[in-house]
Amino acid sequence: GTGSSILSALQDLFWLSKSKVEKQLQIISVLQWVLTFLIMGVACTLILMYILCTDCWVIAALYLAWLVFDWNTPKKGGRRSQWVRNWAIWRYFRDYFPIRLVKTHNLLTTRNYIFGYHPHGIMGLGAFCNFSTEATGVGQKFPGIRPYLATLAGNFRMPILRDYLMSGGICPVNRDSIDYILSKNGSGNAIIIVVGGAAESLNCTPGKNSVTLRNRKGFVKLALRHGADLVPVYSFGENEVYKQVIFEEGSWGRWVQKKFQKHIGFAPCIFHGRGLFSSNTWGLLPYSKPITTVVGEPITIPKIDNPSQREVDFYHSMYVDSLIKLFDKYKSKFGLPETEVLEVN
Repeated sequence: GTGSSILSALQDLFWLSKSKVEKQLQIISVLQWVLTFLIMGVACTLILMYILCTDCWVIAALYLAWLVFDWNTPKKGGRRSQWVRNWAIWRYFRDYFPIRLVKTHNLLTTRNYIFGYHPHGIMGLGAFCNFSTEATGVGQKFPGIRPYLATLAGNFRMPILRDYLMSGGICPVNRDSIDYILSKNGSGNAIIIVVGGAAESLNCTPGKNSVTLRNRKGFVKLALRHGADLVPVYSFGENEVYKQVIFEEGSWGRWVQKKFQKHIGFAPCIFHGRGLFSSNTWGLLPYSKPITTVVGEPITIPKIDNPSQREVDFYHSMYVDSLIKLFDKYKSKFGLPETEVLEVN
């Protein structure tokens, strides 16, 4: 009757309202991470300097004193917080794309691991969501394994940002930090290294599956020195969430990018996503494209204190072959044609 029709209409209205609220929460969760990635470090540094010049200078001075005392903590595994890693905001972040983590093999808690994450994309959104939060269930999928996402060491010199990053289990991608985690932190550690780094980000564009890996062998040498197993990881869709202006080799734009990469550690990219209020406008929000991160089979690595170049080359070749096989096995399951080939540069 009429009453049932009204009730049905109200239920439909309520459902639509709930759906819209969830969508807005997803957008807010992603926007806060993008702003964190782009400006939080510089913004917090400027705010701290400003507070030093006000009547509240004592607060800034106390934080700076703490910063000096705590300076080496990032090099010793950081200070992760399960509370932060389980924030509800990360679940909204996950659902915006959505992002999914696929496990293919078990990992022994008696071993340590180095995950090679590919490709970098513009911001490594899949790497962050999967390994620096619990939104996709990394703790449940790999029980007893502690993931550490490695990023630029310069981020840990920025006030507040350093503490925010450490709370998610993020560490500096330098030898001191990796040596400590793999040798003085017991077993069951997994360091996630985005192997292609800034150089790879310069070439990421939708529809392209390429990795910068051919001459990246430092992570293999580290694995050999510590006897840490290598695990190839490929994130399908990582390159689809932003569009970028690609400068050709030899152009002035590429020259500027490489200079920044060499002297500062990151390469400035000219990119865009969608707008805040409409997917039809340009903005900083990534496009809501699915990202599926597949964790491959671990490659058993022996412990060799001083590995020769021949040994490094041998295991690097094994790793490259394993990554290609992983890509070929799962490409058709996640929207790519069987003819798609992974380009290894």
